[in-house]
Amino acid sequence: MLSDGRPGLRIDALRERLGGLAYGGDYNPEQWPEKTWAEDVALMREAGVNLVTVGVFSWSALEPEPGRYTFDWLDRVLDLLPENGIAVDLATPTAAPPAWMIAAHPEVLPVLEDGSRLTFGARQHYCASSPVYRAGAAALVERLAARYAEHPALALWHVNNEYPGVDGCHCPVSAAHFRRWLADRYGDLDALNDAWGTAFWGQRYGSWDEINPPGPVLGDPNPSQVVDFRRFNGDASLECFTAERDILRRHTPDVPVTTNFMASYKLLDYWKWAAEEDVVALDAYPDARDPIGQVRAALNFDLMRSLRGGRPFVLMESSTGPMNSRRRNSARPPGQLRLRSHQAVARGSDSVMFFQWRASRFGAEKFFSAMVPHAGTDSRVWREVRALGAELRDLAPVAGSRVDADVAMVWDWPSWWALELRGRPSTDVAFHDQALAHYLPLWRANIPVAMVAPGADLSGHRLVVVPNLYAVTDAAAANLTRFVEDGGHLVMSYFSGVVDEHDHIRRPNAFQDLLGVRVEEFNPLQVEETLTLRWSDGPASTAAEWQDLMRAEGAEVLAVFEDGPFGRCPAVTRNAYGRGTATYIGTRLDDARLRALLLDTASAAGVRPVADVPDGVEAVRRGEHLFLLNHTDEAVIVAVPGPCVDLLTGTRHEDALGLDPQGVAVLRGQPL
Repeated sequence: MLSDGRPGLRIDALRERLGGLAYGGDYNPEQWPEKTWAEDVALMREAGVNLVTVGVFSWSALEPEPGRYTFDWLDRVLDLLPENGIAVDLATPTAAPPAWMIAAHPEVLPVLEDGSRLTFGARQHYCASSPVYRAGAAALVERLAARYAEHPALALWHVNNEYPGVDGCHCPVSAAHFRRWLADRYGDLDALNDAWGTAFWGQRYGSWDEINPPGPVLGDPNPSQVVDFRRFNGDASLECFTAERDILRRHTPDVPVTTNFMASYKLLDYWKWAAEEDVVALDAYPDARDPIGQVRAALNFDLMRSLRGGRPFVLMESSTGPMNSRRRNSARPPGQLRLRSHQAVARGSDSVMFFQWRASRFGAEKFFSAMVPHAGTDSRVWREVRALGAELRDLAPVAGSRVDADVAMVWDWPSWWALELRGRPSTDVAFHDQALAHYLPLWRANIPVAMVAPGADLSGHRLVVVPNLYAVTDAAAANLTRFVEDGGHLVMSYFSGVVDEHDHIRRPNAFQDLLGVRVEEFNPLQVEETLTLRWSDGPASTAAEWQDLMRAEGAEVLAVFEDGPFGRCPAVTRNAYGRGTATYIGTRLDDARLRALLLDTASAAGVRPVADVPDGVEAVRRGEHLFLLNHTDEAVIVAVPGPCVDLLTGTRHEDALGLDPQGVAVLRGQPL
């Protein structure tokens, strides 16, 4: 919770002001003649828009010269919107420093790892450590907050855009900032040398001034240094965010503040960031043609909801149609816009918003879709946008409610960073792939999942799934062990508990006693190599990617490697520990076997699916409402054992309902 203890009150006030769910998108009036604005707000009313984001990249429009501010155009925009029932998510435009700043202070531009400096001409072209950038951003935000603190349009503050920009600046200013950050973290050089293991390859530091950000080296860089530099980069950007947030808070203590996250994004530890904002906001752009795009979207929605302990999040950006970031940017099939928008709401979003309101005629994203496309209002996209707005008004009772989950999945950014560095037994072990593989069976079974940090309170969950936790602190390892000891069920996959937070090898493995196994060697399998698994309770299956060479020390062996050069040895085990159980998977199982193992463990833990529905139908209970989302191209019938009403149609269902292809129902009553 934020230090002032009021984020819940701020968000409740926002929800009450909007009368339910937020609907709208990024509005960039500075790109259009002023005569277009009246048409915009008329169309917004027609579409049911009640919230728009304004000003994200407008620094040069608001401050065209140093210290000369031109707020008059923004005054007229902000006056126009509330007159038409539209509230504003007002952005600080600090993701796009103006050309005059870069011309006067080229050192603001970030330096990449190879020593090259970015140039002006896109966005997010700033070093987060730059005092020039920080001072300029603070001065503009101070003016912005003072001018609009009492404006009736203001409903939400939106700081910057999609931090962090570059993946770590390597300029001299950043290097000096990094050294100060290290001194604060470690206190003295002996502690740093120990944490970084600088005795290896003679890397010991005798002065703070000798330390620089990791750069190109012969061979592999120091992994402990690389992980700390990742931590520092996140903290440097977070300092920028909190500096702006504090200015906004001083002027508008009752207006919530957020910034937009980028789903399961590797570069930032979103657990730290979410604790500093009132509400989590998400930019989500799943591929329209990805056969499991709905699963990736669901995982990201669950992660965003979990970052604030299950509180609703805000879908700040999504797309009505094609993007411009992929090799081939396909249009959304009919019905997918509606289906995926309702999926976000089902999984905890209190909004559906898009980038952007009106498609741009120029610039790098002119082929990016919008609520008002280039084809205008006589178009399929506009008709879908307008229909969606009407449906979201009917879902006002859903706003503010929660999704409960008996299953938790451990998600840890520092472990992710350390796992995917060079110099590992296999560079093909990817955290996100592991997470998705373990999430998919639970999604298909309609079992809700909450994401948790490894040190989080786990007492509200029955089953904890750990797809990979390569790096773990002593406290986090003890927390997971205590969860099992107190009666919880845990499933952990391979290459977990191997190192501490400094990327130092643990001896023994952090979870050896909990799992009841001793891993002696790691044997990554070759790309086409598979092994046969013999199970104690069923037919054989195949294993790929990885083989732990381990022996059971108290654990029950559920499956063994049947072949390969190392002979028969345990592959999957289960250990009774305290009042709970810990299941360990020492290889990559095929989809069917992983699904069976996870669902068997979930059942033993007392976890039940939300509903018994046909394959391809997603069922999510949010508060007292049950969302049914048909992700197939076939009509289906879903059994309803009790009377209920569909909020979208007003239809009462007694025993069954039909869902069209890509269809949605939101049921209230006592269904399923």
